Parts: sequence; structure tokens; C-alpha cells
Amino acid sequence: MEGKNESELREMAKKCGVEVTPQMGSAKLIDEIFGATTEKYLVQPTYITDYPVEMSPLTKKHRSKPGLVERFELYVNGKEIANAYTELNDPIDQKERFEEQLKLAERGDDEAMSMDLDFVRSLEYAMPPTSGLGVGIDRLTMMLTNQQSIQEVLFFPQMRPEKFQD
Repeated sequence: MEGKNESELREMAKKCGVEVTPQMGSAKLIDEIFGATTEKYLVQPTYITDYPVEMSPLTKKHRSKPGLVERFELYVNGKEIANAYTELNDPIDQKERFEEQLKLAERGDDEAMSMDLDFVRSLEYAMPPTSGLGVGIDRLTMMLTNQQSIQEVLFFPQMRPEKFQD
């Protein structure tokens, strides 16, 4: 999908059977295409690396691959188990990425991040190179219990959708 603009991604998504809405930006389109075409086939432990910059607003740009970021996700049995990335610590780049997220929010993207000027200001004071790794115990539990929905394995009942009896 490298080098594709948003309208090309929209066409590609439609061909893959993805329901496309006007609110979807490039990042969401790429994510939906990946989910529709690839994710379910990642049965063996598989690392997906070097994500498009649009998909990771808090991640440092790749050192040698323009347009990508330093991020990986681990998939097992068709499910994302872990997500890791090098954290963005450049305040100018971070502010620009937040501004791009605001544009997505204006279009109606409910997953877009809001501007966090306090965070940007803290980056101006300096943040050492850091990284993050999230291993989802809930996702491991899904795999071990053969559940298709994360809602079925959440510990806190208030996080589960209410089920009403007719």
C-alpha cells in the first residue's frame, strides 16, 4: 500500500469488501484492509513491522525507511497479542501529528486523538529515548479459551455490553 493516496486506498478497501465511510482516513483504511485480507491468516506467531506513519501518531519515524515508523505487532492465531514501538520524543513532529489527528476528528473519526499541548510541552523539556510494549493478557485469554470477542474475557463486568432478555 506504499505510495497510495487516500482515494486509491478507498478503492482498494471497497475491492476487499470493506465498508468505507467518509470519516475514514488513510490509517483506518489501511487497518481495515489489513484486517480483511491478512490478519486471520496469521496463525503462527508472526511479527508485522514498520507501520505507515499515519497509523501511529505517538511513534518515532523509522530511521531508514521514509513514511514508516518503528513499530511492531505480534499476531498469533489470527489475533493481535502484542504491540510495541519506539516512542516519539520530538515535540515539533508530535504537534504536527496531533494536528493531523484533529483533522481526522473534524471529519468524524471517533478514534482520532485530541491535541495534548501539555504532552507536547513536556517533550520540549526533553524526553529520553523510550519504547513501549503492550502484551494483552485479555488477548492471550481469548486465544486460550477460543473466544472470538474480547468482551467475553474482560475481567470487569461493567466493560461488557449489557445483554437484555426479550
